Amino acid sequence: MSRASPSLLRAHGLRVTPQRRAIWDVLAEAGDGHLSAEEVFRRARARLPELSRATVYNALGEFVAAGLLTPLEAPGPRRYDPNLEPHHHFRCRRCRRLYDVDPAGVEGLRLREQGFRVERAHVLLEGTCPDCATAAR
Repeated sequence: MSRASPSLLRAHGLRVTPQRRAIWDVLAEAGDGHLSAEEVFRRARARLPELSRATVYNALGEFVAAGLLTPLEAPGPRRYDPNLEPHHHFRCRRCRRLYDVDPAGVEGLRLREQGFRVERAHVLLEGTCPDCATAAR
């Protein structure tokens, strides 16, 4: 994910503002952090103290509508994923962190033959991440 270059935002039909750039930069620096709106707000506000919570929520909605982010509906607050490649997620039940994973076979389910039209597949696996498993020993 690249920093908020003006051309990236413009290419997706968004006007470039300091607020949008700060919000996008926070998401870019998080990598695969899958941040919630509140986490984005706290981090972006450290860069731009006058930033409002409403601006963050509106910008995240605009980024989703423009195809720059995918919202994740999982237990807990909605999170935002900048990884637009097809993938799924693993959530650690101890630390609550989300990880990108690519499980094989989900797309091969035979739903079409039963009349279902799959438009998007998302699997949420849950368990214990390696760090938490090591800490528990």
